[in-house]
Amino acid sequence: MTEAVEKLTKKSDDPSRWYVQLVRMAKLADYGPVRGTFAIRPYGYEVWERIQRDLDDRFKATGHKNAAFPLLIPESFLMKEADHVEGFAPECAWVTMGGDDELEERLAIRPTSESIICDFYRDWIHSYRDLPVLINQWCNVMRWEKVTRPFLRSSEFLWQEGHTVHATAEEAREETLRMLGVYQDTFHEMLAIPVLTGRKSPSERFSGAVETFTCEALMGDGRALQAATSHDLGQNFAEAFDISFLDENQNRVRPYQTSWGFSTRVIGAMILVHGDDRGLKIPPRIAPTEAVIVPIWRGKNKPEVRREAETLFSELKAANFRMEVDLDEEHSPGWKFNEHELRGVPVRVEIGPKDIEKGQVVLVRRDTGEKESVPRSGLAERLRDLLQTIQEDMLRAAAAFRHENTHNVETYEEFREVIAERRGFVVAPWDGTEETEAKIKEETKATIRLLPFERQEGKDLVSGKPGETAVFARAY
Repeated sequence: MTEAVEKLTKKSDDPSRWYVQLVRMAKLADYGPVRGTFAIRPYGYEVWERIQRDLDDRFKATGHKNAAFPLLIPESFLMKEADHVEGFAPECAWVTMGGDDELEERLAIRPTSESIICDFYRDWIHSYRDLPVLINQWCNVMRWEKVTRPFLRSSEFLWQEGHTVHATAEEAREETLRMLGVYQDTFHEMLAIPVLTGRKSPSERFSGAVETFTCEALMGDGRALQAATSHDLGQNFAEAFDISFLDENQNRVRPYQTSWGFSTRVIGAMILVHGDDRGLKIPPRIAPTEAVIVPIWRGKNKPEVRREAETLFSELKAANFRMEVDLDEEHSPGWKFNEHELRGVPVRVEIGPKDIEKGQVVLVRRDTGEKESVPRSGLAERLRDLLQTIQEDMLRAAAAFRHENTHNVETYEEFREVIAERRGFVVAPWDGTEETEAKIKEETKATIRLLPFERQEGKDLVSGKPGETAVFARAY
C-alpha cells in the first residue's frame, strides 16, 4: 500500500482530513447512503468486538445481565419527562407511517432508552425484593446529528446502555460511580487511553439526570472527547413513569435509577490518540491482529521462505496469538510493511533466508519502529512480553502527552491564548454560574469538560468571584 500511504495527509498538517482518510484507507468504516450513517467494516468491527467483550465481562462480574428493548418509542413516552424530551427532541428521527397507513402517534427511533425501559420497569418492580435491577443492553441508536464524522459523531451508532434501579439514593450513587470506574479501567487497560473522570457542569448534564459523571480523553490534536458517561437519575424518571415499590415497612416509595453508556466513538478516540502520519497504532489488547509475518524472499529461495513463514504462522497461532501471514506474491516486502503499518498491526515479524540460517526472526514494533532479532526457540515468550510492553508504553506515551498539554492558567488572557494556540486541557477556577460558562464558550469555543472530584478554591478568571477548579477544552 505504498501509494496509499504517500497520499495520506499528515496528521500534523490537517488532523481532520487525516482522520477521515485513515478511517477509509485502513478499512475501518465507509460512508452509508443516508447522511450521517456508516458501515463498520470487518476490521473495525473486530476492534469493537474486543472492546465489547472486555466490557461485557466487567459488567457481568459486577452482577449485571444483558437484555434487549424495543427500537421504537411512542412520542408520549418521551413527553413524560420534560427535561429528557427537551434535551433529545431536536435529535429524534420519527416514524410516521406503518406500511401504507399513517400512524396515530409518532414513534421515535431510540436516541436512548430510558423512557421505553421505564415503562417496562413500572410493571416489573413491585417490592423491595425486586431490587436492585441491574440490566444492560447492547444496541444501536439514532440521533439526527447536523455535523457527522465516522465513529466520533454519527446519526446511527452502536453502544451499550446500562439501566439500573435501586432502593436508596446512596445505592444509586454508588452504582453510578462504580460504572464510571469500570469505563476508566477499560480505557486504561484495553485502549491505552488515560481518561480524566469527574462531574459534568449542570448545563452539560444528561437530560433528566440529577448528576452526570464523565470520562474525558485528550486527542492528539489537543481537543477533548467525551468518551463515556454515567448518570445518577435520582427519582426523576420513577416519578415521570410512576415506578414504585413496597419497602420493608410496606410503604409505597419511589426507587432511584442510573443509566450509563459507552459507544463506538471510542474507536475514533483510539485513532486520534494513538495514530500517526503512517496510519493507525492499535493497542495490542484490542488489535484484531497482534502480529503479522512478512516473508522476505527473492527468486529461488521463495519456496523455502514461504514454507518457513507458514510453519511459523502455525506455531504462533497454536500459542494463541492472533496472527496473519502475508503470502501475497504480487507486492514487495516494502509495500507490505507500509500496508500493515497503516492498519496499525502492533508487531511485524520478518523472516528471510539469512534469518532461517541463523534460526531467528526480526520483530518490528509499530509504535516505535524499533527492531530486534529473536531466536526462533524463544519467540513465543518474547512476542508475548513485547506485546505487553507495547500496551504499557502506548498508555505511558498518551499519559505523557496529556500531561504536557494540561495547562494551569492564572489570567483570562492566558486562558484564551492557550485555547486558541495550544489547546489541550485548561485548568482554572469557575464561579459556578451559567453566565460565566456561556461567556467562555462564546468567546473561546471551550466548554467545561468536567469538575474534578477534588477541587481547589480560587478566583474565577472572568468574573473575579470565588470559584473552584474546572477543566476546560475545545471538544469534538
